[in-house]
Amino acid sequence: EEEATEDIHRLGGSEPLDQPYFAVSAFDIYKKRIGWLLLLFFAGTLTGYVTTLFEGVWGVFTALTIFVPLVIGTGGNAGSQTIATIIRAITLGEVKPATMIRAWRKELFTGLMLGTTMCVLAIALTLIVWQVDLGVALAVAFTLPVVVMWAVTIGTIVPVVADRIGIDPTVVSGPMISTLVDATGLAIYYTLAGFILGVF
Repeated sequence: EEEATEDIHRLGGSEPLDQPYFAVSAFDIYKKRIGWLLLLFFAGTLTGYVTTLFEGVWGVFTALTIFVPLVIGTGGNAGSQTIATIIRAITLGEVKPATMIRAWRKELFTGLMLGTTMCVLAIALTLIVWQVDLGVALAVAFTLPVVVMWAVTIGTIVPVVADRIGIDPTVVSGPMISTLVDATGLAIYYTLAGFILGVF
């Protein structure tokens, strides 16, 4: 139970508490959280940097910005689901470096199915509900499977590699991987949109 509690804290981007919750002061909790929060804060600036790099794309097609939370949120959620599954499998000894490629193939195929489902739903929503340009709708829709497959790839490989080199997979997972998926997912979105909309 104690190990499970520590894993929950680390997956949330916080160091575990060494005492019962109500026996710990707010300042002690602050010290447990501030390090990770600062790290994630600076890592999060990558997303802003990526946004400025692709100003030529969203500056022309401003409707693209409406769907940024949808795209990176879907990628982050898919990555989180994968992380939870893979870390559990690592703990049970089912996934290890020798079986990582096998696990990755399974997660990639799962990601393709999930992403395709999101793609179909996105086309319907963007065209019917938001009534955006067809090019923008296609950019959003085609990005989702790619971002989901990229997220499950990171969510599979990072925990296994971390465990292999002696780092607790829960330490490098969760918020850190979500932040990475956000920045790279945004780059994928704007790159595909640039090609689909003829900006590049």
